Amino acid sequence: MFLSVLATGVAPSEGSGQETPGEEVKAREIAFAKTMADRDLDAFKSFISPEAVFFNGNTPVRGRDAIAEAWAPFFEGPDAPFSWHPDLVEVLQSGVLALSSGPVRDPSGEVVGRFNSVWRKDADGQWRVVFDKGS
Repeated sequence: MFLSVLATGVAPSEGSGQETPGEEVKAREIAFAKTMADRDLDAFKSFISPEAVFFNGNTPVRGRDAIAEAWAPFFEGPDAPFSWHPDLVEVLQSGVLALSSGPVRDPSGEVVGRFNSVWRKDADGQWRVVFDKGS
C-alpha cells in the first residue's frame, strides 16, 4: 500500500470499492494518452476543458478547438510520434483540482521530456485538463 501511495500521491480508500480522486485522475490521464496511441483526435478533445490552455513552448494555445487544431498533426499517420504515462498525481484536498506529471517517450521508448497537466473536476463529474505544459 505504501508504494501505491507514493505512485499516486494519495492513499486508496479502504474497503470502499471506489476510486480515490487520485486514482480517478490517473485513470483519466492514462485514457487521455491512449487517444494518441489510438490515433483518435475526437476522443483526445473530450478530455480537454473548453477553456483549457496548453503551451507550445512558452506560447499559450487557448481553447479546446485551438488545442485540437494545434495537436492535429500529431494524430496524422499510423504511428504515434510520442507517448506519455503519469508517474505522479496530486489532488487538492478539496478534490476539484489535480496535477498529473510523467515522462514523455519517443517511439523507441526513450524519455524525451516530461508533461505536467492540471485537471479540474467539472460540474458533470468528469476530470478534464485545464492546463498542460511539457518540458
